[in-house]
Amino acid sequence: MDSANKIYVGYDSREDIAWQVCRHSIARHASKPIATHPLKQTTLRELGLYTRDADKGASTEFSLTRFLTPYLAATEGWSIFVDCDFLFTADVNKVFEGLDKSKAVYVVQHDYTPANAVKMDGKAQAVYPRKNWSSFIIFNGANEHVKALTPDVVNAAAPAHLHRFSWLPDDSLIGALPLEWNFLEGEYPKAEKTPAAIHYTNGGPWFDNCQGVDYADLWLAERDMVERRMAAE
Repeated sequence: MDSANKIYVGYDSREDIAWQVCRHSIARHASKPIATHPLKQTTLRELGLYTRDADKGASTEFSLTRFLTPYLAATEGWSIFVDCDFLFTADVNKVFEGLDKSKAVYVVQHDYTPANAVKMDGKAQAVYPRKNWSSFIIFNGANEHVKALTPDVVNAAAPAHLHRFSWLPDDSLIGALPLEWNFLEGEYPKAEKTPAAIHYTNGGPWFDNCQGVDYADLWLAERDMVERRMAAE
């Protein structure tokens, strides 16, 4: 297997610009190239890798497909899943430094109660244990429990089983990342130092009613870069 690190970004057809900006921010700050792919449910269905019935209650198209990341990455190294509503302001390659290979995954281990019952895009705010842990996951491709996340498992398991990492037999297999790698805008006070990865979990500046969120200026500046690049192509 290829041991190169890879990133899969959750893709939602309703928020294409969010994926474009997330990808651009990853590439712009990377000290060395890192393969970045959109995780598209339509493609996974066409390939026969995702066969679950459509979940009308899911807030995104990648709610459960994220757990196919290590299978798709097919690497003995590390792979990342990240929601599309992230903006990176630092080199994502740094997050791999010093990781313990005895861990199956690494996440930011949030412990919070959502500030609002409804997200700024009008979607209901679900509350559950380990909320937002799965919005940024580093998978250890060499770990036996990560290898066991096959399409058959992902297609059959209960959503709570997947999102709460119940597929890991021991909590000690879950490594902790610093908060700066999944900083929940609107849930934590604005940081003095800009976080490495800003997560607009309640809605970002691509929504008309979210123009005033913290770090909106950074996302909008990145979007402008994307649009200039696309216009030049």
